[in-house]
Amino acid sequence: MIRVTCWNEYYKERMDETCKKAYPNGIHEAIKEVLSTDEHIICRTATPDEPECGLTQEALDATDVLIWWGHINHHLVPDEVAARVVHRVLNGMGFIALHSGHMSKPFMKLMGTSCDLRWRESEDHERLWCVNPGHPICAGLPPYFEIPKEETYGEFFDIPKPDEVVFLGWFSGGEVFRSGCCFTRGAGRIFYFQPGHESNPVYKQKEVGQVIRNAVHWAAPAFTHTAVFGEFASLEKK
Repeated sequence: MIRVTCWNEYYKERMDETCKKAYPNGIHEAIKEVLSTDEHIICRTATPDEPECGLTQEALDATDVLIWWGHINHHLVPDEVAARVVHRVLNGMGFIALHSGHMSKPFMKLMGTSCDLRWRESEDHERLWCVNPGHPICAGLPPYFEIPKEETYGEFFDIPKPDEVVFLGWFSGGEVFRSGCCFTRGAGRIFYFQPGHESNPVYKQKEVGQVIRNAVHWAAPAFTHTAVFGEFASLEKK
C-alpha cells in the first residue's frame, strides 16, 4: 500500500460560499475520495487545525507521498514544519504540490527559486496537453483534456528547469503554462500540477483524478535505502 497524506490549508472552503459549494467537505476530502478508488492507496488528511499542522514527525514518517494544497495562508505554516517536510522529501518521501501550492514553504525550499508566476481569475477554459505521453503520470489519459473553468496561470513560471515536463496548459485567453512538472531532490520525487482553483470543482473531474492517482504511484519511494553521511572507516585492510 502507498500511504498518502493529503494536506490542505482548508480556509476558503469554510469562508467563501462559492468554494464551499464546490468542496463542501474541503479539497482534502475530495482528493481523498478520488484516491479511495485505487486499492493500492490509503489516504489520510491533515489541516492546520491539528497540532503541528497535522505534520508531526510521526505522521510524516508514516507517509510515502505528501499532497499539498495551499493558497493564502502559506505564511501560517511554521518554518520548522516546512523544514521537516523538506527533510523527509530529501530522504525519499514523494511530494505533490497542487495549484497554488507552488508558493508553499516546502515547495519553494525544494526549488530554491521564487516560484512566482502570472495569473488571472477569469474562469477561462483550459486545455491540458500530454506533452510526454510515455510518462507514467500520463497513463490512461487522452492526448489532451479540457477543464471548463480554471484560474489562468501564465509563463514565466520561476522554477528550476524541470527534469521532465508532463503537461502543457493552454488557456482560452491565450496564455500557456508548464502545468505538470517533475523534479528529483535527494531521494524524493516531486510533481507540480497546476489545475485546482478552489472555486471550481476541478478535482472531481475524471481526468484530473487520474493524473493525481498516477502521480502518487510515480512519486512513491522506489527503494528503502537511506543515505549515510559523515566520517567512515576504510573498507580495505592496510
